[in-house]
Amino acid sequence: MDTSNFLPVSQEDMHSRDWWYYDFLVVTADAYIDHPSFGTAIIARCLEAEGYRVAVLAQPDWHSADAFRDMGEPRYGIFIGGGNIDSMVAHYTAAKKRRSTDAYSPGGRMGLRPDRPTIVYANRAREAFPGKPIVIGGLEASLRRFAHYDYWDDAVRRSILFDAQADLLVYGMGERATREIACALARGEPVESLTAVRGTAYAAKDPACCAFESVSVPSYEAVCADKRDYALAAKIEYEEHDPVRGRALLQPHGGQTLVVNPPAIPLSREELDFVAELPYAREVHPMYNSLGGVAAIEEVRFSVTHNRGCFGGCNFCSLAFHQGRMITSRSHESVVREVERFTRDPLFKGYVHDVGGPSANFRHPSCGQQMKNGMCKNRSCLAPTPCKNLDPSHADYLALLRKVRAVPGVKKVFIRSGIRYDYMLCEPNSEFFSELVRHHVSGQLKVAPEHCAARVLDYMGKPCFDVYERFLDKYRRLNQRYGLEQYVVPYLMSSHPGCTLGDAVELAVFLNKTGRQPEQVQDFYPTPGTLSTCMWYTELDPRTMEPVYVAKSPHDKALQRALLQWKRPEMRRLVVEALHRAGREDLIGYGRDCLVRPLSGGKQRYAEEKKPDGGSRRSGKSAPAAKKGHHAQSPRGRAGGNPAASKSSGSRKRGRRKLDQ
Repeated sequence: MDTSNFLPVSQEDMHSRDWWYYDFLVVTADAYIDHPSFGTAIIARCLEAEGYRVAVLAQPDWHSADAFRDMGEPRYGIFIGGGNIDSMVAHYTAAKKRRSTDAYSPGGRMGLRPDRPTIVYANRAREAFPGKPIVIGGLEASLRRFAHYDYWDDAVRRSILFDAQADLLVYGMGERATREIACALARGEPVESLTAVRGTAYAAKDPACCAFESVSVPSYEAVCADKRDYALAAKIEYEEHDPVRGRALLQPHGGQTLVVNPPAIPLSREELDFVAELPYAREVHPMYNSLGGVAAIEEVRFSVTHNRGCFGGCNFCSLAFHQGRMITSRSHESVVREVERFTRDPLFKGYVHDVGGPSANFRHPSCGQQMKNGMCKNRSCLAPTPCKNLDPSHADYLALLRKVRAVPGVKKVFIRSGIRYDYMLCEPNSEFFSELVRHHVSGQLKVAPEHCAARVLDYMGKPCFDVYERFLDKYRRLNQRYGLEQYVVPYLMSSHPGCTLGDAVELAVFLNKTGRQPEQVQDFYPTPGTLSTCMWYTELDPRTMEPVYVAKSPHDKALQRALLQWKRPEMRRLVVEALHRAGREDLIGYGRDCLVRPLSGGKQRYAEEKKPDGGSRRSGKSAPAAKKGHHAQSPRGRAGGNPAASKSSGSRKRGRRKLDQ
């Protein structure tokens, strides 16, 4: 088994390289995949590039500290990450049911990492190596850096820094902070002295030690006791999350203060190229071959990440709170070199699966003022309408895609990351849209309208719904022009904060009239670090402090989900109940516009329930009709099932309908 292209994963590996010591241990809750789509690989290779000896400990047995001791003690410190996606999202559905497989573990096996592994691993590392500096980072630490609502505990937890008993926390994209921390530790500086590193957090007894201009947020005790204080804290945390104008944030936790320094400055294009082209093996470690491999490699093996950051502003997405809203991107030359390497891989069949990122069609900052002034405070670049200063040019991205298509050995280049159709429509010409349809759709284009009700879209931070309808119409016409039969797969979400039963009915009616029904619907999933999760927990909109209706009970959520899957026989009883509760008995019957037939067995009785207010958050007026209403990766950043469109069985002509599905 040749492992020479990988970093060592055991003492035996180190000894085979004549290493009798090493400098840093990098611990991950995922299987070891040495690929630039995985944070552990990036951090480990960045440390290696600085000249340090680095070992990787992947998915260690956490029941004792033996797995850590078996690696031997590193000279300088331990870096710990919880994996590419949040561990609780990886383990549980939105209904808190245990998932059956784990794409980031060998053979898809569950149970190879604990819940909240960052905390568990950090405590085991402290047990194995007392006094050795411990730095936590990655998505799990980044989104839990402040006191936060935990959906799985249904309680507010303190910053993960305290539960992990770590010395430092790195949040966001951590290359700069990691390099700075490593250099300081190698120089012999005590970890307690590292208080001026951007993109980090630490615990202090005296907050006066903060090296940056700072502002206080309500304490852990306050946000536990008062939901208005929680919403206020979330508002401040978002307002200050900017690398140019952001200040340090101070949040008392008992007798200590959490100090969160301002975000790190994004990497330059040259630095991003350097990180992307480090000597990754770009493969799963061979130790997993006999265990069935690791499925997570398949979607990214022949994919390129060309950008970072997202100014899309979706309130349910954690990307902005992790990577930030400021866009940086790689050079054309760097991307082309990566694709040329694909063509030398015997597994490559000529298909580049993606040239994307958080949002595929973002290549540059949304306006020219950001590098000097930072992102606008309390404003979105795209929603509810595009900013007048928005730069919608797709020329650079289009030129990049043309170069990738021209690489010898490449047959097709797909875009499978999310496309921001609202941003695409801001460009006066249709050149990019036309080439997207002609060259870069793999039969289905995934987009995220999420809903059609104006008020719900406002809470989501999504654009007006008529933008989606304009996109569909243009997509249909372009496919007809080029003689193509390609579909749209819309992502839809039920029970988002602010979504009433009436709003769910409005979406179901729209889907019925347009001859579409999603095969799957994503329930809103309250994950740490999003404004929507703040709304879900506090029932307040942190932007305005106004009350928000939230469907919290499993039954109320099931009613909304059933409305969007009204044709499924097993959903029929729930659909009838939902329509009775919403006062929409007109949709129960045998007419073309009805969603469901009446239940047999006589008149059904339903408990009277007070209907939530159906008014608009901003105006107090009723939401307009779906067609004219004003208006959503993890990637798709969030977890759960992706909605997929099924073929319509309605009465309109099938040829036209296929393009809308």
